[in-house]
Amino acid sequence: MKEMKLVDFAAQTASAEPVPGGGSIAAVSGALSAALTEMVANLTIGKKKYEEFEAEMKDISAEGAKLRERLLDDILRDSNSFNDVMKAMKMPKDTEEEKEARTSSMQAGLKTAASVPFEIACDAFEIMPLAEKVVEHGNANAVTDGLVSAMLARTAVLSALLNTKINLASIKDEAYVADMNKKVKDLEEKVIEFEKKILNKSPY
Repeated sequence: MKEMKLVDFAAQTASAEPVPGGGSIAAVSGALSAALTEMVANLTIGKKKYEEFEAEMKDISAEGAKLRERLLDDILRDSNSFNDVMKAMKMPKDTEEEKEARTSSMQAGLKTAASVPFEIACDAFEIMPLAEKVVEHGNANAVTDGLVSAMLARTAVLSALLNTKINLASIKDEAYVADMNKKVKDLEEKVIEFEKKILNKSPY
């Protein structure tokens, strides 16, 4: 999916097909957030005024590139994560044995469909400290790009977590659901506070 033209990807998202959905769009938001952080770092590298932050910006650019690529791959990974659930829904359910097999397959698929967007949220959250650094130490002419990066990363995290929560609602493994719900809640709180912290550094 990452090789698609933007206009085609948007059209496919708008179609009646279930994928790409919210999790894939969260990954897109995260990838764009990482790209903006890279951009600010790259606009800072080589500038005499910011030479004390040269090494830091090079590290940020490299880390941002890794996260951008990972999140671009996550677009398809999220779409694929729901395939097992779709396949399980089509399994026969005429006998008790078939019903049990179908339920087991659906539950396994739902765990994948919950865990993949959670991993996307974790990937997107890793952008927050990079965005904070470019806002603090990056090229002042691009500070708003760093702020947008933080906002996009927040959106990516919260959006991906919504997709985790909707799948958790159908999972019967109570211990798994309780553990994941706690992780989701913790990450939601962290990213909201982190975004506020970065935006408070805005000169605008």
